[in-house]
Amino acid sequence: MRQLAVLALVFAALAAAPLLIASEATLNIVIMTLYAALLGQAWNILGGYGGQFSFGHAAFFGTGAYTVAVLQVQFGLNPWLGLAAGGAVAVAVAAFIGFATFRYGLRGSYFALVTLAFAEVLRILANSVPFTGAGVGILIPLNQSATNLQFASKTGYFWLIWAMALAAFLVAWWIGHSRFGARLMAVRDNEDAARALGVDPFAVKMRAIMLSGLFSGLAGVFYAQYFLYLDPALAYGPAISVESLLVPIIGGMGTLFGPLLGAAALHLLSEVTRELIGDLPGISLVLYGTILILMVLFVPRGLAGLIAPLARRFSARRKETGHA
Repeated sequence: MRQLAVLALVFAALAAAPLLIASEATLNIVIMTLYAALLGQAWNILGGYGGQFSFGHAAFFGTGAYTVAVLQVQFGLNPWLGLAAGGAVAVAVAAFIGFATFRYGLRGSYFALVTLAFAEVLRILANSVPFTGAGVGILIPLNQSATNLQFASKTGYFWLIWAMALAAFLVAWWIGHSRFGARLMAVRDNEDAARALGVDPFAVKMRAIMLSGLFSGLAGVFYAQYFLYLDPALAYGPAISVESLLVPIIGGMGTLFGPLLGAAALHLLSEVTRELIGDLPGISLVLYGTILILMVLFVPRGLAGLIAPLARRFSARRKETGHA
């Protein structure tokens, strides 16, 4: 329960951001950090807790984004309903990919490559069919109203992404403390041994990929409503998949707060890089790739792995002082 209390304190502190931050540019950094944390936690549910490394989480993200955009632009559906539809369709895509891979025992690099292939197939489809705007993309008309899921200030978007991120982190906490989570981590550690103990790896991994797809799809819905424009390269491109896996790798895979730590570190570094060298084309992917290599080589357990021993030492010293 201590971890849940810390989570509540962290999100309560984040909730004060609109009251303490007057600059919309600074609030935008907080919003995009929470957005990255949501993406990272979505991947972490499957890759960190479940050990199923996906290279194609853009498949879920893009599906959620295009669902809400197409439904409101082409069919006039209220985007609040589109938000629910985006999450549901992303879950359906995740279930399809999960069935196509887990049913036939694909894991490790084979699973990673198949997810990458699915994201690329969806990108090509979005680039070809007319109702998505094809290669031109789709522009969501500006109609600022809370009922239209568009807000006049960034404060409204902050509360939207805050609520989405909180939901994802609560689910991650539940996974870390539930019987389902124990089964998922058993499959991650040794799938054959887990099966011998009566765990159904297929059912466990299917639930994990569907939860992961749900939150990736919601991140896509948020992106579409925040920026009001999509094209296939944005929605299904490699940058989304790379950011999804990089955030928890930096912060600490299979940990509750790893995605938040990773998102904060990544966006802080991105802002510093932008100030130093500007918005060079492709610089973000170069930066992400460099960070990924360095983290895997030198800090494989992520920032959470560095902080945890320090926290334990601090706690031990407090107890010693108290006994003294």
